[in-house]
Amino acid sequence: MAGNLTDYRKQKDFLVCVDSDGCAMDTMDVKHIRCFGPCMVTEWGLEQWQEEILTRWNEINLYTMTRGINRFRGLAKALREIDEKYTKIDDLDTLTQWAADSPELSNDAVKRAIAEKPDSVILPKALSWSLAVNASIKALPESEKPPFQGVKEALSYAQQHADVAIVSSANLGAVLDEWKLYGLLEHTDIVLAQDAGSKAFCIGELLKKGYAADHVLMCGDAPGDQDAAKKNGVFYYPILVRHEKESWAEFTETALARLVDSTYGGEYQEKKNAAFLNNLGG
Repeated sequence: MAGNLTDYRKQKDFLVCVDSDGCAMDTMDVKHIRCFGPCMVTEWGLEQWQEEILTRWNEINLYTMTRGINRFRGLAKALREIDEKYTKIDDLDTLTQWAADSPELSNDAVKRAIAEKPDSVILPKALSWSLAVNASIKALPESEKPPFQGVKEALSYAQQHADVAIVSSANLGAVLDEWKLYGLLEHTDIVLAQDAGSKAFCIGELLKKGYAADHVLMCGDAPGDQDAAKKNGVFYYPILVRHEKESWAEFTETALARLVDSTYGGEYQEKKNAAFLNNLGG
């Protein structure tokens, strides 16, 4: 398995790219339900409205067209609604503007923003929340972060016909640990995570290795995955939220064969796109 894009070499005519969190790995729900939302409630003292706020957090981040939104943009959106409906959030405009305009949305970027705006109340709280989220996720037992049913079989089957790349915006270490634990890494050819660049960038770099765009399929669960595929002119296969087992079964039984025999485009792709949008209420 190649360690980076520089060393990677195309081996087969086809390429299957696979997102990690919420697509191959059943990790998005547990991370948001147990970590992201509760840490926000604690950081901003929102216990009085906890049930309603956590329900809305999960809608924003898991079950609607904003699924997969960057954590800081999701935080800004949730806090805006909380400010309007429940209680005043101090300095909210600073976070909202930073999340909308910053070219990088990470803990390090928040630290730089704090240095530039030392009077900000909300940026240190956003950083504190994000660090608490990371610690909370790290504390989750590995048994609560398994792959979806059928993923290992699907990847093993895919690798018989195509090169397989992990294309994820998650932390590289977490991806490697989770995929290795469940024996999935052996069915991949390269791992491209947060440190490698955006999903759209990574797919674009992989195309430079010699794949025809209509020989490439991106498997994902969020609008950002679909957008990354669209930007590069490659096919998109959705893993539908709450229907992951069925989605992976169809990938193995139908989708991969259509990619290989050049019948994925047109009607089948349109059907998959419609199902994806319908599933998230888009």
